[in-house]
Amino acid sequence: MARIHKYLMALPLLALATGAALAQSGGTLDKIKAGGTVNLGVRDSSGLAFTIGSGKYVGFHTEMAERIVDDLSKQLGAPLKINYQLITSQNRVPLTVNGTIDFECGSTTNNLARQKDVAFAVTTYVEEVRIATKVNSGIQSVKDLNGKTVAVTTGTTSVQHLRKHERAQGIDFKEIMGKDHADSFLLLESGRADAFVMDGSILAANIARAKNSKDFAIVGEVLSVEPIACMLRKDDPKMKQALDNSIKRQISDGSLAKLWDKWFMQPIPPSNVNLNMPLPASTKAAWDNPNDKPMEEYAQK
Repeated sequence: MARIHKYLMALPLLALATGAALAQSGGTLDKIKAGGTVNLGVRDSSGLAFTIGSGKYVGFHTEMAERIVDDLSKQLGAPLKINYQLITSQNRVPLTVNGTIDFECGSTTNNLARQKDVAFAVTTYVEEVRIATKVNSGIQSVKDLNGKTVAVTTGTTSVQHLRKHERAQGIDFKEIMGKDHADSFLLLESGRADAFVMDGSILAANIARAKNSKDFAIVGEVLSVEPIACMLRKDDPKMKQALDNSIKRQISDGSLAKLWDKWFMQPIPPSNVNLNMPLPASTKAAWDNPNDKPMEEYAQK
């Protein structure tokens, strides 16, 4: 019985290992063509990709990813089904590495640490990390966080940025972790945190969906500039080229700009709030010269 129990316990791990081996031996494109399905990693509370309930995933990056799948279908000469796989900040890298997802387009920063385990397509959004707080909190900058409780999302780069500023400015604050972005914003909304530090687009989207959005503001200096890109398995040049080609096509034919207008300059579901976020110069520059530079190269400027 003990041997059987151990075998059953090992089955999920064996399945993951088999899937990863298949992807790596024949490449992700071969795996996708053979199964007729793309396992797409999606987010439920990011500013670029989120859910409106009932298993419906939407947003700028989600719709862009769906168009990537359309291009993959044309390239492979076969219809493809999308399996929307919900991922979190904590599990997105492991699920990419082990083959559970074929690629993800959420709100993942391309940095050197992650490049050790995964690869990234060309940058599609250049993010600025900021502070969200209640308008009556008195918080206007990082120095005002001294003695405060700050919410950050587990598995994100915001924690590192906070600690860097904490050391540089000699301030001390308590960090409280949300399991995802919606949970982190709830910590702020409920008063359990005084601020929420995260990507500006994520802060704006969560504020727009709040019950009383006018009670919140994005304040203070830019804590970090980060290139956001779709993530895929490492050492799969054909898959990376396919993603890059699709994104470059969407840039050149103007369809990506139309997606931006749809998701950042028009009322968006579920509350039909307009984020009023014109295309920033940093993102436009990334589109004009497609590249997969990591965050560290942006910091050198």
